[in-house]
Amino acid sequence: MTTLPLLVLASTSPYRRELLSRLGLPFHCEAPGVDEERFPHRGSPEVRASALALAKARAVAARLPGAVVVGSDQVCALDDEVLGKPGTVEAACVQLRRLQGRSHRLATAVAVVHGTRERTVLDVTRLHMRALEDDAIRRYVEADRPLDCAGSYRIEALGISLFDGIEGSDQTAIVGLPLLATCAMLREFGYRLP
Repeated sequence: MTTLPLLVLASTSPYRRELLSRLGLPFHCEAPGVDEERFPHRGSPEVRASALALAKARAVAARLPGAVVVGSDQVCALDDEVLGKPGTVEAACVQLRRLQGRSHRLATAVAVVHGTRERTVLDVTRLHMRALEDDAIRRYVEADRPLDCAGSYRIEALGISLFDGIEGSDQTAIVGLPLLATCAMLREFGYRLP
């Protein structure tokens, strides 16, 4: 029986950790140390998400030679403007006011790196937020506290109530790690999944 290399998630995100744990594979998490704020803002939100996912996986792979490293990144975009993590209640309310009644997209990329082997996949989901009154926005933010979520909502919690439509191929991508693509890539890298 062949022993597989150490599997590492290049993330400290509890959302990504929870998603990867669904696969039943042993892994550990490692902070990638990539400064997203200083990362070059070249290209579309989709290009940015893919580049950041790969940069995170490469950073951890450089520190842990021989490991299979999974990196992921998500960019929330209103048209071509990137919306970051709000950090405060007020900033979250401002973002949701801008998104309400409109469509936006989440570009979620996952990269797997093992030595010189690299693979990256991008998932794009279009979300349609219903029209919201200011008091509904405030009540939502106070209830769900989505201050660490790009776009200012937790779709896996009460945030689902903000939407009237979602178009995408992988619901897990919305939370931050597209598991359909991750499973396919891990199989390519030798992991046995059902």
